[in-house]
Amino acid sequence: MTNLIPGFGRERPVIGVLHLPPLPGSPNYEGHPRQILDRVHTDASALVDGGVDGILLENFGDTPFYPKRVPRETVAWMTRIGSLVRDRFSVPLGICVLRNDGRSALAIAHSIDAQFVRVCILAFPRVTDQGIIEGIACDLLRDRARLHSSIKIFADVDIKHSYPLGFGHSIEAEAADLVSRSHADALIVTGAATGAPIDSSQFAKVRESADVPVLVGSGVTSQNISVLLKDASGVIVGSAFKRPGGGVDVDRVRCIVGSIERKVGSE
Repeated sequence: MTNLIPGFGRERPVIGVLHLPPLPGSPNYEGHPRQILDRVHTDASALVDGGVDGILLENFGDTPFYPKRVPRETVAWMTRIGSLVRDRFSVPLGICVLRNDGRSALAIAHSIDAQFVRVCILAFPRVTDQGIIEGIACDLLRDRARLHSSIKIFADVDIKHSYPLGFGHSIEAEAADLVSRSHADALIVTGAATGAPIDSSQFAKVRESADVPVLVGSGVTSQNISVLLKDASGVIVGSAFKRPGGGVDVDRVRCIVGSIERKVGSE
């Protein structure tokens, strides 16, 4: 198995999610820009010091999310924050603009030299708490071509907090089409909600249907990460790295990442 992106520290990388606090313009923004930057630096440092192989920057605090394009101030702030992270930390960086503004994510990533973007709904329409969201592959792939960019597109399959539109949904068909027709470079499988474990049978179907790397995107713990990485091309970890109601806990990061080495050493 080859690396997802050159620069990851291990063949099956651990990607830590940098959950941004509410940004200016969002309902829960508290009016303290410096606190945002300080929190980002603290959390990013904890992720890197704890041993992650990459960072995924995500506007997690901006609930309720826009279904499509986000406001200009969100793009500006995520670009500013992403640039600071890119300059201070050498691990690969990804961008995810929730709920589904992959075009802004790509523009941000291109401007700050990030390596990948995560797109929740690249192709098949989904029923979500933001309404029905349609795929953006036709626009996103043309944006990437126009920019002459090599930024990788990580696409979710059967994304959490959503449901397929219509009957006869097949996760195998969705996975295959995301690669062959929407040109995803990697796929992500999640549980039903943030932090929820994946369905192992569904994950196996995705792996069998797609010839690209497949990552686990939720429910990773120190107890299961080594088992998951036997089949997955990598894992994306957000909630499990955070202390209850707070930011990233470096000891939690070290515990989860370190369990990989402890498992390998015991075999």
